[in-house]
Amino acid sequence: MPSFDTVLEADFVEVKNAVDNTAKEIGTRFDFKGTSAGIELKDKEITLFGDADFQLQQVEDILRNKLTKRNVDVRFMDMQPSQKMGGDKVKQTVKIKNGIEAELAKKLQKLIKESKLKVQAAIQGDAVRVTGAKRDDLQAAMALIRKDLADHPLSFNNFRD
Repeated sequence: MPSFDTVLEADFVEVKNAVDNTAKEIGTRFDFKGTSAGIELKDKEITLFGDADFQLQQVEDILRNKLTKRNVDVRFMDMQPSQKMGGDKVKQTVKIKNGIEAELAKKLQKLIKESKLKVQAAIQGDAVRVTGAKRDDLQAAMALIRKDLADHPLSFNNFRD
């Protein structure tokens, strides 16, 4: 039976490269000389450092630029509020979304059910598997998901005939 998986996952190799390029640019830019501006990546979390919120915003802009150049959707970034560190320094955590959370999976399943297409959606861990009898129905389901859930960087893999 034809099927495909709907997933939400970033290319972490490209994310790491973008963070490295951002760190390199921070090191060479004149306006960051002598400041505590920086960036680091641990697991699926990026931490931005700076002397003020304005500087954090500049580092974030550089990071967004580098991610875009590497074809990583910036909608994967989950910005947390900035936090004060010791002295006058601030930091901000950026979580990289990975896997469809339960709320979005249920919304996706409900959307497919209400569409009256002859396909079924099943939640499998952090992915949603969509199965159907015809390939055309699956492609219609993909188009529906892209249209109605455009604010999430969903992708489709594991397409089987």
